[in-house]
Amino acid sequence: MVTDTMAVVLHLEKRRLPQRVRSLFEDAEKGNRKLYIPAMVLAEIGYLSEKGRIDVSLKDVIHYSKTHPAIEVLPITAEVMIRTFEIDDIPELHDRIIAGTALRKKLMLITNDPVISRSQYVTAIW
Repeated sequence: MVTDTMAVVLHLEKRRLPQRVRSLFEDAEKGNRKLYIPAMVLAEIGYLSEKGRIDVSLKDVIHYSKTHPAIEVLPITAEVMIRTFEIDDIPELHDRIIAGTALRKKLMLITNDPVISRSQYVTAIW
């Protein structure tokens, strides 16, 4: 699984999430499944935290990924960018990079974003 920004934020802030999504995070924390956090998610969390829009910080997310070996931050690579620009139905660049990461890994994307969820290029789960 690959996760988008709001899923990570909601989970770490212990806010309301669908049981299915909460279980995906818990399974990864227990080491029962891999969970990937795109580097773009780190950028968005750093920005939103800096602006005071969320309580979770960039350091919190990095610590979270280092605490749980099955949770891994994925870099933005050339392969991710190639996949990103194959996606033509997600107009917002940051969302497209996150979706491009899921597409590159051939994994489902945890997101409640309606634009991403409608994309023909990724399978969204929420």
